[in-house]
Amino acid sequence: MENVTPIRPAPPPSRQDGAAPHQVVFDRQELSKLLGVYGRGVAMGVWRDYAIDMHRQQAVFSIFQRSSDRPEFRVVKQPDLARKQGQYALVAQSGAILKRGHELPNVLRLLERKLLKVIED
Repeated sequence: MENVTPIRPAPPPSRQDGAAPHQVVFDRQELSKLLGVYGRGVAMGVWRDYAIDMHRQQAVFSIFQRSSDRPEFRVVKQPDLARKQGQYALVAQSGAILKRGHELPNVLRLLERKLLKVIED
């Protein structure tokens, strides 16, 4: 127990031109906000699972009611849209974009309102 070996992430696969492939990720502050809202939903018994997917053009935080279902909500980060419509989008299970914005807290407010409605019902 006294010897601790650090676990290093695997190096990214190299491309033919020698450059590492670009991948969109959520930073620590974004993850903190996302997990804060998700944690409140779990505490109320509304959500039970989440998943994080990181791709070349977008990162997705998916929220599930049950782990075998399709995600009830997805928070999508697309930096390519940062100057246009905003890089963050809240997407419903049906695929409809519920909210889009330049700042993550503004997009997450809609999820917090939905959680408040669950409490009131």
